[in-house]
Amino acid sequence: MTDHVRIGVLGAATIAPTAVINPARSSTVAEVVAVAARSAAKARAFADKHGIPRVHGSYEELLADPAVDAVYNPLPNGLHGRWTLAALEAGKHVLCEKPFTANAAEAATVAVAANASGLVVMEAFHYRYHPLAVRVDEIIRSGVLGPLRHVEASVCFPLPKFSDIRYDYSLAGGAVMDAGCYAVHMARLLGSEEPEVRSARALLREPSIDRAMRASLRFPSGHTGSVHASLWSSAVLKLSLKAIGENGTLRVLNPLSPQFRHRLSLRLKDKSSTERFGRRPSYAYQLDAFTGAVLHGRPFPTTADDAVKNMAVVDAIYRAAGLPLRQPTA
Repeated sequence: MTDHVRIGVLGAATIAPTAVINPARSSTVAEVVAVAARSAAKARAFADKHGIPRVHGSYEELLADPAVDAVYNPLPNGLHGRWTLAALEAGKHVLCEKPFTANAAEAATVAVAANASGLVVMEAFHYRYHPLAVRVDEIIRSGVLGPLRHVEASVCFPLPKFSDIRYDYSLAGGAVMDAGCYAVHMARLLGSEEPEVRSARALLREPSIDRAMRASLRFPSGHTGSVHASLWSSAVLKLSLKAIGENGTLRVLNPLSPQFRHRLSLRLKDKSSTERFGRRPSYAYQLDAFTGAVLHGRPFPTTADDAVKNMAVVDAIYRAAGLPLRQPTA
């Protein structure tokens, strides 16, 4: 591997075409070369549909394939940690879907292995690589808002199919694990510090499964925050960010998938402005960052160490809501 990254996909996941397969088609340095599934027949059907040349009947076979340099891991949440560790042991770089693991303790275990391996391990918070998020980070870091008072992040969308694995506790499901891990990550980006969870209130689908969650945060410098996540509630669709400082307010419409529709508004004491960016998919920017890290050692923000911090907040929200932490799938 010198000038491009050959990627293998673990599982015939519905997110894989959007996240990796389609962006790789327009990349000069990335190629999806293999897929594995729980059966060779399922892998073959997926490969035929998406033009993937190599098929493996098990995840172990894909990890042993010398033609694979890196692995995309979109398996159910409870399997992320196990197969990321297995990929590292096989000498593969990893792009792991969010949430990184089932809980913070498991994330810490994976981070230790990732840091010791010398390989690239990236959590797939694709939004963070879009120019919109880069600009948000730039505004927050510039201090133009003045001392922060309050930040908010909402990621709410409808998922009425209750048989979906995202409602399955045995697979580390729940609203905070799916939509909420984004909202937590965005609140941390806006707040610029690691927050304490002051309180949390869940709407339940089952005794251990949240279908929606609201949490209040406090950051070390004194500013407050809130996180709102939902897969099924009266908040049918809400994708937004807000940061309030002494000198003004930053608002973002649709920070999650800005390629569809978005708006960044900045209102200061003496002026207001609105910014918009291009329609190139956030996933394409993410793949650029991943291949840049693998081929050229370029730094990136969604590291394994960052994932540990994000999962710590997710765990704290579950504790504050009186719900059990998610566990790795046996």
